[in-house]
Amino acid sequence: MKSDIINVSSRKDRTDEVLDISERVSAYHRLSHKNAIYLRLLAEEMMSLMRAIAGDVNGKFWIETTGGNAFELHLLVRTKMDSEKRMQLLRTSTSGKNEAHRGFMGKLRAFFEPVEDMPLLYEAGADDLQMAVNWSMQAYQNQIRQYVKQNRQGAAEAWDELERSVVAHVADEVRVRIEGYDAELIVFKTV
Repeated sequence: MKSDIINVSSRKDRTDEVLDISERVSAYHRLSHKNAIYLRLLAEEMMSLMRAIAGDVNGKFWIETTGGNAFELHLLVRTKMDSEKRMQLLRTSTSGKNEAHRGFMGKLRAFFEPVEDMPLLYEAGADDLQMAVNWSMQAYQNQIRQYVKQNRQGAAEAWDELERSVVAHVADEVRVRIEGYDAELIVFKTV
């Protein structure tokens, strides 16, 4: 089952409507108060991320039930940045990265902004390259855990920030999929 779809924007706060969807889905599925709060918190964090995106970005939010008490919260954003502009902006940075994208939520926000510091994967096929990226919170946690064991610089701070994240504690998994100009954040929660 798929909820109503809410049009969202980085310019206009639509959090109340998104939270209303969360509450209606919780009521429809007769979730406990605690589980309803989990869905609400995740939806609220996703809208916080949407508001934090720089520039003029529009998207869609909805919740899907994938069977039983498994829920997927979706935020799909169409970006206006093409791969050429993205690479030009990256080249202007000394490190080749957007230094503002630190920590867990910064990493997520990076997928929806013009510059990101996650590896870019390209698929050939069309005349111009289309970016295709798949990112997973669990893979990120494993990577940070390894970096901590290796005593890499900044790893302890990244782990601390991850531990403070509401999304990292409440969600079962977070995935980001970028294909062409579409960036989609999917938060998975089984209640």
